[in-house]
Amino acid sequence: MAAEKKKPTPFSYAEVTEQKRLNDAREQHIPWKKWGPYLSERQWGTVREDYSKDGNAWDYFTHDQARSRAYRWGEDGLAGYSDDEQQLCFALALWNGRDPILKERLFGLTNSESNHGEDVKEYYFYLDSTPTHSYMKYLYKYPQTEFPYRDLVETSGRRSREELEYELLDTGIFDDDRYFDVFVEYAKADPEDTLIRISVHNRGPEAAQIHVLPTLWYRNTWTWEEGEQKPTLRQIDGSKIHASHPRLGEYTLHCEGAAELLFTENESNASHLWGQPNPSPYVKDAFHQYVISGAHDVVNPAKTGTKAAAQYVLEVPANGSKIVRLRLSAKPSSEAFGQFDQVVDSRITDANEFYERITPKELGEDERRVHRQALAGMLWSKQYYHFDLDRWLTEHDAHPLVGSGNGISRNAEWFHMLNSDIISMPDKWEYPWYAAWDLAFHTLALSLVDFDFAKEQLLLMLRNLYAHPNGQIPAYEWNFGDVNPPVHAWATVFLYRIESELGRADLRFLERSFQGLMLNFNWWVNRKDPQGRNVFAGGFLGLDNIGVFDRSAELPTGGHLDQADGTAWMAFYCLCMLEIALILTEYDQMYEEIAYRFLEHFVWISYAMDRIGVHHDEMWDTEDGFFYDLLHFPNGDAVRLKIRSMVGLLPLCAAAVFEVDTFGHHPRMRELIELFRKRHPEVLEKIAIADNSFQGYGDRRMIAVCNKEKLRRILGYMLDEDEFLSPYGIRSLSKYHLEHPFVLHLDGQEYKVQYLPAESNTGMFGGNSNWRGPIWMPVNGLLIRGLLAMYPFYGDDFKVECPTGSGNYLTLFEVAKEISRRLSSIFLRDANGLRPVYGGTKKIQEDPHWRDYILFYEYFHGDNGAGLGASHQTGWTGLIARIMDLSARLKAEEILKLNKGVLAEMTREQVAGQRAR
Repeated sequence: MAAEKKKPTPFSYAEVTEQKRLNDAREQHIPWKKWGPYLSERQWGTVREDYSKDGNAWDYFTHDQARSRAYRWGEDGLAGYSDDEQQLCFALALWNGRDPILKERLFGLTNSESNHGEDVKEYYFYLDSTPTHSYMKYLYKYPQTEFPYRDLVETSGRRSREELEYELLDTGIFDDDRYFDVFVEYAKADPEDTLIRISVHNRGPEAAQIHVLPTLWYRNTWTWEEGEQKPTLRQIDGSKIHASHPRLGEYTLHCEGAAELLFTENESNASHLWGQPNPSPYVKDAFHQYVISGAHDVVNPAKTGTKAAAQYVLEVPANGSKIVRLRLSAKPSSEAFGQFDQVVDSRITDANEFYERITPKELGEDERRVHRQALAGMLWSKQYYHFDLDRWLTEHDAHPLVGSGNGISRNAEWFHMLNSDIISMPDKWEYPWYAAWDLAFHTLALSLVDFDFAKEQLLLMLRNLYAHPNGQIPAYEWNFGDVNPPVHAWATVFLYRIESELGRADLRFLERSFQGLMLNFNWWVNRKDPQGRNVFAGGFLGLDNIGVFDRSAELPTGGHLDQADGTAWMAFYCLCMLEIALILTEYDQMYEEIAYRFLEHFVWISYAMDRIGVHHDEMWDTEDGFFYDLLHFPNGDAVRLKIRSMVGLLPLCAAAVFEVDTFGHHPRMRELIELFRKRHPEVLEKIAIADNSFQGYGDRRMIAVCNKEKLRRILGYMLDEDEFLSPYGIRSLSKYHLEHPFVLHLDGQEYKVQYLPAESNTGMFGGNSNWRGPIWMPVNGLLIRGLLAMYPFYGDDFKVECPTGSGNYLTLFEVAKEISRRLSSIFLRDANGLRPVYGGTKKIQEDPHWRDYILFYEYFHGDNGAGLGASHQTGWTGLIARIMDLSARLKAEEILKLNKGVLAEMTREQVAGQRAR
C-alpha cells in the first residue's frame, strides 16, 4: 500500500506578537499600518513639484527654498512619520547653534552640482522596524560645528567625472567626534497611539548645546483644493498640541517637560521667495527665523496654526546623553508618560521576537545584523506617493484633452493616472518616486516580513489608475513611458511559490496579477517587436550606460538595435507567464491554450536569438560563445556589438524546469506541442525544450534559451575572475574590457566602452549610475535564480569550473551559493574586521559608533566591493536579505526532490475554494 501523501502544514506565527498584528490588520482590518515612516526624505526637486516651463525640476524647487515654500504633492522631514494619507506629519528639526539654517530635512547636491549626479550629503541610518511599524528606530549624525553646505557644493563642482565624489566625512567635520548621534524611536501602544523617544548622544570631548524641535504639521491641501476645510493645531494644557482634521479626526501630541510650543502656518513665505505680500504673517519658515534669527514676531502668539513644534534646548555633557519623550495619540491621557519606557521596551521585545522567528538559524551574529538592517531599510523606505496627473497636466496647460493643451510637459499621455498610495521607494532621498522594475525586486525582500504588503505592491502597478490603458506599466515619474525590464511576472510567481510552501497558496492573487500581466505582455509584443520577428528592443531597459550608445535615443548610425537583454527579458517573461498559466489550469482548463501560447512564443524568441545556419544577424556568436546586441544599419547590413556585458548573461535567466508528467496532465497542450514539433523540427534543435531528447534528472524537462553547450560557454566567462567574477559578485561588464575596450568610430567620433569598476565617467543618463563594471544586486539575484532554476534539471552530474581555470568544479547549486556568499561578503566584516562596502573610509570602518551601522548602496565597486551611487537604496539592494535567507535555508537535496507543488496536493474543490477566497 502506497504511503499516504502529506498535506502542506500551514506555517504558524501565532505565538509571535508582531505576526498577530499583521494577521489582525489583514483579517480584522485593525489599522496597525495606518501610521508609519511615510514621509519622503526629499520632496523638493521632484517632477511632482515642478511647474517650470523647461522641465528643470532640480532648479525650479531647490533645497534652499524648501524651508520657506509649501509643497504641492507631499512632505519630507528627518525621521518622518505620518498617517497613510500623509495628512498629519511628524518629523525632527535640529539646530547646533552654528548652522545658518534650521536642520529640517536632509541636504544633498543636485544632478548638476555633483560630479557624479545627485547625492545626499548626510549620514543617517534605518536601524530597525517591524512590518506594522509598531517599533522603529532611526539614527541621524548631526555635526556640532557649522554644516559645510558651501564647501560641499563648491568642492564637488570643481571635481571631474574621473574623481571620486566629495563626501561629508571628507570635509573633516567628524574628525574630532564633535557631533551628536540623534536616535529617534517610535513605539505603538495601539494603532492610534504612538510613543516617540528621541535620544541625543554627545560623542564629543566637551559639553554641547543642541536645539531639538519635534515638529507636527499638516500637509497643505487647502491652498490647492477649492473648498477644502483648513485643519488646526492649537496648544492645550500648557504642554500639549491638539490636532483637528475634518477627515483624519482628533489627535494630541503630549510633550514631556518644559518645552516652548511654537505655532505657524504651513504656507509659503511669498515675501521671501517672490517679493509678494504674504496672506498671513505666519509662514512655513517661521521656526527657522525664530530659532536662528531670534525673530519672535514670526510665530503665532495665539498658539494656533497648521504647523507646530516643541522647542527643547538641551545641554548634553561630553560622552553623555539627553532624552526627549513625546506621545501622539487619538486618546488624550493625563498619564501619557507613566508607563512610557515599559511600552517602548515591550515593542523592542516584540521586534526582537519577530526577527528571531523569521531569521535563519544558520546565520551568525554579523549576518543577522546585516539581514535585519536590510529589512529595516526596506520598511523605512515606504512613502506616501501622491500624484494626480490629470490635475497636474491641466495646471501645466499640457493636458491633451482639456484646455488649450499648448503647454509642453512630460508624461502628457499618462493623464489617466491617479497615484495615492503607500509605495516602497528605491531611495527616499535620491529616488523618492517609485520605479516599476525596482519595485518588483523590493517585494522579494518585503515578503520576508509582510506578504500582504509585498503582494499589494505588485498588484498596484497593474491597477487601472497606474498601468496605461494600452497595458504599459509606468516606469518612473521622470518619464512614465520609459521602458523597464518586465520582471513583475517573475516576482508574482516567486511570491506565490514561497507563500504556497507556507501552506497558503493565494490563487486569487495569482489570477488578479495574471489578468494585468496579460495586458502588459501584449503591450510588449505590439510595441517592442513591431516587425513581428520575435526580437525585442526597449531602450536602456534599466541598464543605463551599458551600451556603446544611449539605447533610448536615436542611433547615430541610423537603423535600429536588436537587444539581447530585451529579447532575453521577453523569453523570461514567457516562461513566467507559462508557469502561472499552468498553475491556473489546475482549476480552469481555459488557461491551457493560453499556457501553450506562451510556450510557443518562448520557442520562437529563443530561435530568433540563434537560428539554424550561419548568419550575421542573430545575437548568439558561435565563435565567441556569447550573446551580443545587434546593430542594423539603414542599408540592411548588421554587425554584432561585441561587448561582453550583463546583456549577454541575462539569457541564463530564461529557464524553467517541469516534472515529467506536467504536460501529460494537459492533453490539449500536449497535442499542440506535438503539432509544433512536426511542423518546425529545426526550431527545437537550437534550444533546450521539453521533449524526450532533453530528459534531465528525475526525467524532468527543461525549457531554456541556453542549451548545455551555450550554458557551459557563457559560464566560462561569467565565472572567470579576469572577466565577470569579482570577489563580491558578478560584474556588469567584463574586466576584459579594461585592457581591451570596445571602440567604434563613426563620422569622425569615437564611441567607447571600457571597464570602469566605480563611478561613470560620462554624463549618459545623468551620470549618477554606472553599468560598465560595478556589481548590481538585482541582476545578480536573477542570475542566482537562473542557476537554481536549472539545477533540478542538470543535477549533480553537471559541473562547471569555478572560478574558471581553478580546477575546482561545482554544481549549478554550488555556483549559486558561491555567488551568494560573495554578495553577502560586501556587507560582512572580513578577517580584518572591515566591511568592504565602506572601502577605505577609516571612520566608518573602525569607530564603534559607526562600524555596525550598514548602508545599502545602489551598486558596488567591481573590484573591492565598496558602495557607490545612492547610499540608501535599500530598495533593490535590500534583496540581499532574501539572498542570505535562501542561501542559508536551501539544501541541494531538497531542490532535487520531485516537487509537484502545493496544487498537486489539492483537490479541485479545495482549489475552487481558494479561488473564491
